[in-house]
Amino acid sequence: MKEKRNLTFKVKEQNELMKFLIENLPNKNRNNIKSLLKNKQVLVDGAAISQFNHPLNPGQEVMITESRFSDKDMKGIKVVYEDEYLIAVEKASGILSIATDKEREKTAYNIVKNYVKSRNPLEKLFIVHRLDRETSGVMIFAKTEEMQQILQTNWQKMVLERTYVAVVEGKVEKNNDTIVSYLKENSAFVTFSSDKEIEGSKKAITHYTVLKRSKGFSLVEANIETGRKNQIRVHMQSLGHSVVGDKKYGATTNPLGRLGLHAKSIIFKHPKTGKVLSFQTGIPAKFSGMFKK
Repeated sequence: MKEKRNLTFKVKEQNELMKFLIENLPNKNRNNIKSLLKNKQVLVDGAAISQFNHPLNPGQEVMITESRFSDKDMKGIKVVYEDEYLIAVEKASGILSIATDKEREKTAYNIVKNYVKSRNPLEKLFIVHRLDRETSGVMIFAKTEEMQQILQTNWQKMVLERTYVAVVEGKVEKNNDTIVSYLKENSAFVTFSSDKEIEGSKKAITHYTVLKRSKGFSLVEANIETGRKNQIRVHMQSLGHSVVGDKKYGATTNPLGRLGLHAKSIIFKHPKTGKVLSFQTGIPAKFSGMFKK
C-alpha cells in the first residue's frame, strides 16, 4: 500500500487560510485548493478545516494530506468540532459507540479513528463517554490518552450542560419539573429507580421541559445534572411516559422505528484552553414531524 505523503508548513505571521494556501502551494489553483478544503485534506494543528477564511496565527502548523475521507466512509457520523486535543461528532441512531463481541467494525469509535488515521497514521483516538446504540447525538473523543484521563476524571466539573430531546408516550402533565431518584442496575442489566438510597445505587437528577404535545405523545427536552446509565429512559418510565421504542423500559409503541432519544447538545470547558465550547445539533426531523399541526 502506497504511503500517503503530507506537506507541512509553519505559520510565521497572521493570515487567512485560503491566502496562506495560495502563497504556499504555487502549483495549485484556487479550485484545487477549494477541493482540498472540501475533502478535509487541510489540517491546522491536527484538525481538519474547511473554512476559507479560517484565521491563522504564528506558530501554528498547516498540513496538506493526500488522503481523502469521503462522506461514504463517515456514514452515520458527522464531525461537529475538531482540534488537536479532541473531536466532537454527531452519531446516528443504530451505531454502537464502541465494539462488542457481536459488532467490532461499524462503531462510532472505529469510524472516527479511521477518519483521524487517514490523515496521520500515527494519530490515536480514545473514548471519553458513550451513547446507547439507538440514541443519536453528540459524542466527544480524545486524541491523546492524557486528554482522555483529564476529561473522564473531571467530567462532572467540565461538562456545564448536557441536553437531550426525547419523544415519550402519552401527554406529560407538567410543563416542566425535576426528577430526583437513585438508580441501580439489577442482575439482568436493567436499571431501576428508587426514591430512597439503596446499597450500590447512584443519585440521578433530570430537569425536563415539555416542548410540544400531540394526541398520544410528548416532545420533551431533558437536561441531566448527573450522567447515569439509561438515566433519562428510566426517569421517563418512572413518570409513566416511557421513551418511544424503548421496550426495555416499558414502551408499548415505536412510531419512529428507533429509540426516541437524541443527545442534542453538550456545553463544556476545554481542558487545555479553558474556553467554553458548545456543541449543538438540531432536533431530528423525524421527532419534530410527529408534532406538526
